Amino acid sequence: MNSTASSLAPSLLSEAESQQARLYIEQARDGLIGATRLLTQAQWEFQPRTDRWSVEQIVAHVIAVQERVIARLQQGFAEAPAPPKEQDCQTVDNIVINQFPNRLTRFPSPIPPERGLDRQAAVDRYVENCAVLFRILTSTSGLREHALDSPPLKAVSKGAYLVMDGYQWILAAAAHAERHTKQILEVIADGAFPLQ
Repeated sequence: MNSTASSLAPSLLSEAESQQARLYIEQARDGLIGATRLLTQAQWEFQPRTDRWSVEQIVAHVIAVQERVIARLQQGFAEAPAPPKEQDCQTVDNIVINQFPNRLTRFPSPIPPERGLDRQAAVDRYVENCAVLFRILTSTSGLREHALDSPPLKAVSKGAYLVMDGYQWILAAAAHAERHTKQILEVIADGAFPLQ
């Protein structure tokens, strides 16, 4: 293969990028599992107020977003355009990791939470989705070469950045889980949360 052809081939992530994403997915996964592990059915379904979600609804929402990210990365991602040349990927990585989990600013969700999920089945599904994200991370070349429109990034960056590359979408799935694990802890800390 000549050097021109090899320079045009999609590249794999650096070891540092891959390690960072693996650790972030693991930390987010372990945090959500830890927050929900010992919940009773009453605690799982407890809704602090009608305008607040139960733990069940929060986990259902996290799963729905995970699966939306996975679908975007598995279907048509390779045909997506490149990120803008002027976009600094390290800056966007840092926004995703450091600002997406922040709960000081609330955003309306385009994905309404469902109810009626079995706690263990929901956690198992979440864990399997994390494993799929690991597989995409380690087996998909060109994650940095393509980008998709990102309303969350646009909102958090106040319009400074509009798209995320595939690697950033994987980070965002973990950041989203971290953000909502904090929300789960808020529900658990509610004064009316069932003792059992």
